[in-house]
Amino acid sequence: MKFKPKYNYMKYWRLIRYYVKAKHGLGLADLELLMFLHDEEYFTQDMFNKFNEVLSWDRLRFIRLKKDGWIQMYQNKIKNRKALYGISYKTETLMNYIYKALAGNPLPEDPDNNPLYKKNVSYTDKVYRNLISEMNETIKQSQRQTLE
Repeated sequence: MKFKPKYNYMKYWRLIRYYVKAKHGLGLADLELLMFLHDEEYFTQDMFNKFNEVLSWDRLRFIRLKKDGWIQMYQNKIKNRKALYGISYKTETLMNYIYKALAGNPLPEDPDNNPLYKKNVSYTDKVYRNLISEMNETIKQSQRQTLE
């Protein structure tokens, strides 16, 4: 007998991840690191680097994520105490959006909110756009069945 989980959160992970990459310019390694840090209230640069070691190598990732507003400093370095960082409101908002999408909220299908729906996109973007539309339709149908 095949095991069927009660919830299938990861079914559309690839589509959601591609949308986030297109909208926010975050690669998979950046996104995985932000998801890890999302659960940490505060962290040092050493903690960041420790998890960063298992990701694709990018020695400027910390600087770039800080410059782009994904992480922010909460406490400056004081004598023997290291500087403390945390995720920004921007990251918190994105993580909440991703979790809602994984739980079954549809992705936007308009060009103002989803760059994959703009006119001049690549073939790959069009393929993902079509799959996002199908995903959204499946989600709407399952929500209708739940209400009945």
